[in-house]
Amino acid sequence: MRLAALSASPLSGLLTRDPGMLKIGRTIEKVAGASVTIALLGESGTGKEVLARGLHALSQRANERFVAINCAAIPDTLLESELFGYEKGAFTGAVKQTLGKIETAHKGTLFLDEIGDLPMPLQAKLLRFLQEREIERIGGREEIPVDVRIVCATHRDLKDQIRAGLFREDLYYRLAEIVVDIPPLRDREGDAALLAHAFVQRFARENARGSMTLTDDALAAIEAHPWPGNVANSRTA
Repeated sequence: MRLAALSASPLSGLLTRDPGMLKIGRTIEKVAGASVTIALLGESGTGKEVLARGLHALSQRANERFVAINCAAIPDTLLESELFGYEKGAFTGAVKQTLGKIETAHKGTLFLDEIGDLPMPLQAKLLRFLQEREIERIGGREEIPVDVRIVCATHRDLKDQIRAGLFREDLYYRLAEIVVDIPPLRDREGDAALLAHAFVQRFARENARGSMTLTDDALAAIEAHPWPGNVANSRTA
């Protein structure tokens, strides 16, 4: 995707003409240099990781690593070791010392995708890290300082999660120092057609089909579709 109004920016990966999304792009640019934690909230496929990567690229940490982990994609039994790492012999199969994602992102940016799916025991451990900025690997005794910028994202309503007892309120306020609400594609003025034109041109170029355009009927159907998968599904629909 490309954001025409910010074409010289790392956010040029975002294609939009919607005023709300353009405002979000400007917000990301403004807060990129601050050391605050950012929460990107929106439905799946709305571009949360695109914004997170743009935020990293605009920050003073741009030359360091951007490390992403999807908290919903990893089984609960493995997620702790993925985040915090482990020492050799910490458990069966731990044949060598292994750094977790938090430590791997030292000096850079850690993107915690689908943070709303983080299990309660790990929420407490993550909260402690955010307070102390130190971790302990599983099986370790040493407290290891880590300097990392946290960006998180979720499609869930975290306040509903708090009311349901599924998400810690104190962790929410640590993670959501700045909240960015990303609208779904169906609410972005003109973006569905803009994306459709861009994808048609790209696919035509990749498949040596020459110039291809969308008919008026096709554009009307695109504008009328609710796009439940948002931008992620608009590439193949």
